[in-house]
Amino acid sequence: MNYQFFTRKQNQTPQNQPIPGREAEMIQGRSGGWMFDAGLWKLLRRCLLIGTAQSTYYAQKHELTDDFIDVLKQGVATDPSRVASEILYASDGRAINNSAPLLGLVLLSMGKTPEAKQAFREIFPKVVRTGSHFYEWLSYTKSLRGFGKIIQEVGTQWLSREDVKGLAYQLLKYQQRYGFSHRDALRLFHVKPLTEDHQQLFNWVVKGWDELPDDIPSEALTQIWWYEWLKRHPDQTHQAIAQGRLTHEMAAPVGKMDKKAWQLLFNEMPIGAMLRNLGSLTALGVLRVDEPKNSDRLEKVLNNVNRLRKGRIHPIDVLKALKTYQSGGKVGRSKKTWTPVPRIVEILDKAVELSFDIAQPTGKVFLHAVDISGSMSWGVVDSVGLSCCEIATAMALVTAKAEKNYMIRGFSTKFIDLGISRKDSFQSALKKASNQNFGGTDAAVAYDWAIKNKFKADVICFWTDSESWAGYKHPSQALAQYREKVNPNVKAVYVTLAPYGITLVDPKDPLSWDLGGFEPGTPRLIQMLATDEL
Repeated sequence: MNYQFFTRKQNQTPQNQPIPGREAEMIQGRSGGWMFDAGLWKLLRRCLLIGTAQSTYYAQKHELTDDFIDVLKQGVATDPSRVASEILYASDGRAINNSAPLLGLVLLSMGKTPEAKQAFREIFPKVVRTGSHFYEWLSYTKSLRGFGKIIQEVGTQWLSREDVKGLAYQLLKYQQRYGFSHRDALRLFHVKPLTEDHQQLFNWVVKGWDELPDDIPSEALTQIWWYEWLKRHPDQTHQAIAQGRLTHEMAAPVGKMDKKAWQLLFNEMPIGAMLRNLGSLTALGVLRVDEPKNSDRLEKVLNNVNRLRKGRIHPIDVLKALKTYQSGGKVGRSKKTWTPVPRIVEILDKAVELSFDIAQPTGKVFLHAVDISGSMSWGVVDSVGLSCCEIATAMALVTAKAEKNYMIRGFSTKFIDLGISRKDSFQSALKKASNQNFGGTDAAVAYDWAIKNKFKADVICFWTDSESWAGYKHPSQALAQYREKVNPNVKAVYVTLAPYGITLVDPKDPLSWDLGGFEPGTPRLIQMLATDEL
């Protein structure tokens, strides 16, 4: 019998209690554990990047969204310009999708100060880029605030842009969404046409064309003319797609879609549409082992970093496409089934890596600790069932692939070898991680293992929801022990993958960082932290 149970309380505290003397800096998470308070701006960024429209293991989506609304309102009252910057930051290809930034935009427009109104005006056209965005924004606006003066102003500007051809494309591609149609929008905002092309476009929106003009009225209305022509000649879908350059959204509702029609669409298909339609293209025989030209084009598009960036393709979109395609239609919303083409799977696997921002190897030693506890098995992409653990594994792997000196292990209440190396494909790594979810969460076990094995890491990266509650000491205390016994200069990076207001980073520790969400630039940012570029 000895009294270590008592004496060790001097430098370690069970995670279900706040650290003595630090109570004011800590809050209790939904798991019951005590973590440091992430603060207003970290929580806002997480909500914008990750979104709150999907429930997590510890909270329902309504509760998460209430927190999101509260933090947005606090931010708008405190610094509306900073809120605008955060919305724009998330909307520019960093958020899982644009829904959270659009909701944030509506809350910003409700700010009482002139600064808030001006910040809203400035970022509106940069956040509301497509017709789909426009209607989603309208639906949130109708529900939360109504159509006052400032809404009339930006809505009118969006519908009367000088680029008539671009406007016509959006009005044709997205004719109605979220309970609104273009006719509703024009009547709501009382838009006056700037030019004759605008007048003809608005006439089509409101009245349609009872009779098809013999000639295309103008270059700006070319796609609309071919769309109307196809309505009258549905058997001529191939000609309409080829000459009118119609997209799937334009041609499918009025034409007859067969393999040749899909082939014509594929020849001009933008990168986002490619990812969404891989299953259909395979089911129809456009993507086949013996159609190498189509696979070549797919590879040229999906494995091009510049195209991924320009198309604002988020890594989660690619992971979702990989998991959906590999399933042959067993997951996701598609009603089709298909036999996956091996080369297409390989192209998607490479696209996952390229969709993240990485640099040359740093030469540093990395220890990646992936949270494999039960809470991380919860899906964050509901239609596909892509879990936080799977996404964390992919992000850890892409970071490891950029380096030579690394180890990837998983933690719950133990710290185990996942058997994942940089030679793994993403699909094989996902399988290894998704089969391991169990138990409570104790991030401190990663440090305990590193101390026991004298593993001298330059950077220890945690990929977690940050709900650590099951240990007899806090991660920050375990980190202090690691620095004392192994490497005093080790850096700790916690990538928080849930929209919670907690962090495992001690705010007094200059060598620890908290990164939020599933940002494409996270691996590169970790490399920069490792080499003191930040």
